[in-house]
Amino acid sequence: IYKDFFSDITTRKLPLTDPFKLESSLTNDATVQKWVAEGLPADEHSVQNGILTTKSSRFPLCIDPQQQAVSWIKRREEKNNLTVKTLNDGDFMKHLELAIQFGNPFLFESVDEELDPILDPVLEKSTFMEGTQRLIKLGDKNVEWDANFRLYFTSKLANPHYSPEVMGKTMIINYSVTQGGLANQLLNVVVAHERPDLEEQYRDLVRDMSENTQMIVELEDMLLHELSTSSGNILDNEELIATLDETKNKATEIGSKLEQSKFTKDEITKARAVYTPVALRGSIMYFAMSSLSTIMKMYEISLTSFLTVFHSALDNAKRDVVLEKRLRFMIQSITEMMYDYTCTGIFERHKLMLSFQMTCMIMASAGDLNRPELDFFLKGDTSLEGASVARPDDCHWISTAGWKDLLCLSKMPGPLEHFVNEVTSKQLDWQRWYALEAPETSPFPSEYNLKLTPLQQLLLYRCFRQDRVYNAMKLFVISVLGEKYVQPPVLDYSRIYAQSAPTAPIVCILSPGADPQSDIQTLGEATGFSGHRFKFLALGQGQGPLAEQMLEAGYTRGHWVLLQNCHLLASWLRTLEKTLLAMHKPHKDFRLWLTTEPTDRFPLGILQRSLKVVTEPPDGLKQNMRSLYSKLDQSMLDECPHPSFKQVVFVLCFLHAVVLERRKYGKIGWNVSYDFNESDFNISRKLLSLYLHKAYVDGDEVLPWGSLKYLIGDAMYGGRVSDDYDRRVLTTYLSEYMGDFLFDPCQPFFFSRSGYDYCLPSGDGPLETYVQMVELLPLTNSPAVFGLHPNAEIGYYTNMTKSVWRDLISLQPRSAGSGGGISREDYITNIATDIETKVPEPIDVALIRKRFGVPSPTQVVLLQELDRWNVLTAKMAVSLGDLQKALIGEIGMSDELDAVGSALFDGFLPNMWRSLCPKTEKPLGSWMVHFMSRFRQYMDWIDKGDPTVMWLSGLGIPESYLTALVQTTCRLKNWPLDKSTLYTTVTQYRQPSEIKSKLESGCYVSGLHLEGASWDIAHSCLCQQLPKQLVEELPILQVIPIEANRLKLQNTFRTPVYVTQSRRNAMGVGLVFEADLASTEHMSHWVLQGVALCLNTDS
Repeated sequence: IYKDFFSDITTRKLPLTDPFKLESSLTNDATVQKWVAEGLPADEHSVQNGILTTKSSRFPLCIDPQQQAVSWIKRREEKNNLTVKTLNDGDFMKHLELAIQFGNPFLFESVDEELDPILDPVLEKSTFMEGTQRLIKLGDKNVEWDANFRLYFTSKLANPHYSPEVMGKTMIINYSVTQGGLANQLLNVVVAHERPDLEEQYRDLVRDMSENTQMIVELEDMLLHELSTSSGNILDNEELIATLDETKNKATEIGSKLEQSKFTKDEITKARAVYTPVALRGSIMYFAMSSLSTIMKMYEISLTSFLTVFHSALDNAKRDVVLEKRLRFMIQSITEMMYDYTCTGIFERHKLMLSFQMTCMIMASAGDLNRPELDFFLKGDTSLEGASVARPDDCHWISTAGWKDLLCLSKMPGPLEHFVNEVTSKQLDWQRWYALEAPETSPFPSEYNLKLTPLQQLLLYRCFRQDRVYNAMKLFVISVLGEKYVQPPVLDYSRIYAQSAPTAPIVCILSPGADPQSDIQTLGEATGFSGHRFKFLALGQGQGPLAEQMLEAGYTRGHWVLLQNCHLLASWLRTLEKTLLAMHKPHKDFRLWLTTEPTDRFPLGILQRSLKVVTEPPDGLKQNMRSLYSKLDQSMLDECPHPSFKQVVFVLCFLHAVVLERRKYGKIGWNVSYDFNESDFNISRKLLSLYLHKAYVDGDEVLPWGSLKYLIGDAMYGGRVSDDYDRRVLTTYLSEYMGDFLFDPCQPFFFSRSGYDYCLPSGDGPLETYVQMVELLPLTNSPAVFGLHPNAEIGYYTNMTKSVWRDLISLQPRSAGSGGGISREDYITNIATDIETKVPEPIDVALIRKRFGVPSPTQVVLLQELDRWNVLTAKMAVSLGDLQKALIGEIGMSDELDAVGSALFDGFLPNMWRSLCPKTEKPLGSWMVHFMSRFRQYMDWIDKGDPTVMWLSGLGIPESYLTALVQTTCRLKNWPLDKSTLYTTVTQYRQPSEIKSKLESGCYVSGLHLEGASWDIAHSCLCQQLPKQLVEELPILQVIPIEANRLKLQNTFRTPVYVTQSRRNAMGVGLVFEADLASTEHMSHWVLQGVALCLNTDS
């Protein structure tokens, strides 16, 4: 709008000041200086917000995550009897009536996304005259309206979504600080710290200039008043002439002072400017830290908390008389302290993402970041088509997605242009590099490591080895910032305590298997806060009043208060927020500790003022075992006299560490991530003591293994397990680790011999013997220690990489182009148009139903599938059409359309469509290929009848088709439906075209992908995975309905078949059927390897 306005007035050749600023026409320097003195930041964005706040015809609603607007409004209006309330206060209407009646200002702070409808008459200024009085109706009473009444709203939400009604009734003003604006504010802080004399001189100068400017305005006003009230001939009015002379002299004197002040100001500004790099680094770090709340609300940080750390960083920076060195030390101190502070309050999985985001932002501020290259690294090829050039046979080692990315990369200008030709012409060199275990530590072929920037090198890892991207990102961060930023600080509660304050709660964010209570109690004992000075309470229903009593006693008497599991009483947290705000001058020893799982219901007010600490269980088998043994003492091991007790406790400890570590491998480890913790271990240890004590007293030579395995595997640890296949894994571990074989003198027992002999300590030794055994364990473990294939580590790092990419994409600026030189809006429009051309017309299901007459069970499935297909395509067509209209302003951009546009821009499947299609984890481009394949299968099914080979992945509810097959066979052969099942056999066929005729009953199924194992087609059985091959397409499967009592299986592994690689969730959703795969290995081998089939891969 501003550009159009400026273009119009210049076209009309209207006289303009140079440089032209619209705000100069709406306010003056004196007013701006007054606002700044009241606490409004002096940057251009803030001044514009000040104009809107004071001159808008509607009442302002300020989006104010940094609390700068609310601070300014309070200081500006404090002398005018400002009333401050929240919409949650029960008495706000009574105070609002008084403010309206007496013309006082009123502020609603901490507003959410909805306003109380009772305020509508005030917002709409629905006043009316009654006699000589202007009134407004509030509820059931009329209140006198004073024209001086002013109403303000402020919200702490960084990205609220207000309804059109709210936006129409208020003036929405975004007070969110900008990077440049914050840099200007931080420059004042830095100069005040380094050159307090200069900063004081600058403030005095600004104040004097403000006063002088105000005096000139007053003189001008007085002069105009004298002239307007003068009577008769002006030249005969000697008193007026004298006043004019005096005014002229004063104006000349003040003008001279202002000129001198401007010269002095320029000199001071130049002296201050040398500290700009320090302020800029601070601003970058703030935005890197605050952006994390996009990923998780619990990561909220306030500008006040940031400034506290910023001051500390300046204090701690190494001093030097050479200014350049001092600046460098300050920048280093700010970066390091902000990194350490942030890492303390975020999960491990987000720490490398933070380092990478910091690195990119610092590079961008220096002009060293190539945005198109970064976009490609994060998103790869986002086109909706398959590879434009077929992958050569001798490049089979490159994945399908990698080849597609490689072709896209070769179109980018620079040293990687036509790079695909380099790979195909020297494919043996590149294949050798690709096959390295850690290629990121070796140079690229053809000396490409010398030709490419660190960021460009990351692009190659994306194409070739996504599993090594995570480590390559660490090397990238090290190359720009240094090794410090890939080595997060270790959690130290004494350091947390040193950083804490009585006014700021310490929020411990929990992760499964971690409980900080014992660590906090230990710290309390070490610092003199134990017994009656340490109060703790596990929150639950009805515990709010008791917690409030604890708080009141704590902050008056100087106790520590620990409130656990705040997420279980989220409704009470608003009360806690108000209590904390009302605390004035708490006891200096008071500390409030809060533990909570991540939740979106946690109040922003507490999060922003708190010191956050993330507690996670130890990482690694050795660390987990060390943690358990650190909490055991000799008396615990001596409580049972059985000579095998201590060794069995060691086995239990190893089991506990294994089930925890298996979680890191994702779905191939456990279908559901279970909250195993130390309480499971402690209760199981007590059970061992009880049963072994009884066996010792009774003189039993054989331990009660059956009872122990049941109680530990089904009741204690197994009590948390909700998935049958996960329970199968847990019972397999117990069978592997518990039995008389532990003590066989002829054959020593080993938990694993993968890279290290994980053996059982011998004899009935003291606690120290077992602790020493734990200390000898390696820090890192191969997946084979947990029974998994070494490829599981590749899967782990690949999933970590994809998770980091997803998070980084969500942090990228929305205003950026797609890397092709076009705007974001144009890019989204192009994608939307492309998809729209691929969406087919609705299928006439009624006509097909009429053609079928009485449909067979499989035809019923087809009709249901087509109904669901039509719903999906209709939603796609409507949303794409509306999105394109919204982008050009024909209709409003709703939240749903904005989400669709963002997903298209980022290369993700919009959630609006995801809910209507078969479950999938594919990116948008791969999903569109899948979408078109589904359509072709439906058309063939309609035209030619049941497919000879059914591609189950193309069905919305694939299990319904298999059920229909069983139903058809049962009707044909008069079998009871509830006593029939499916018998599966893997054929020798790889391609559907190899099969010429349909089965008499049942069907052939294609598109199944094997995870955790490979298929030996020569011997028709499961075999070990090939290196670096995480998923393999299974030959076509033959599925035949059979009577359950006739199914006799030997040497087969009952393998679950899931819809996606995400397998089944905690609610049991995702399982399709079970397939029987031939095996020459013992079943426990494949159980621990996490073998499963899925219909859809994630790529």
